[in-house]
Amino acid sequence: MKLVDQAGALAAMRHAQSQVVTVAIDQMTFHEPIRVGDVVRLDASLTHVGRTSMETRVDVVAEDPISGSKTHTNTAYVVYVALDQEGHPKPVPRLIAESELEKRRMAEGQERQNYRLEQRNKDRHKVEM
Repeated sequence: MKLVDQAGALAAMRHAQSQVVTVAIDQMTFHEPIRVGDVVRLDASLTHVGRTSMETRVDVVAEDPISGSKTHTNTAYVVYVALDQEGHPKPVPRLIAESELEKRRMAEGQERQNYRLEQRNKDRHKVEM
């Protein structure tokens, strides 16, 4: 999980050209195990950008170094906020989709962000009651 967070943070930092802080990790379910001795590859890309926040998709693949077989173990979505020099949230550049896959992932990212915001508002409402 630490590697997923680090890979996602690197993608977000490259996009924002600044430090970032993790604010959310959506569900992380391993569909296949990562065995001791496996080589782990993580591919991170941005899937949604808000004003100061960014969602990254991190795909995890385990490779058996002896047989060379590769197994996709899980995909995680992690949200980061870009920080300025004083540690305050700062605006980030827009995300531009160049392919149909990127357009679809951006639309799905927007749906996930809308859901997160809806859940946060529900949680706030519960606290106020």
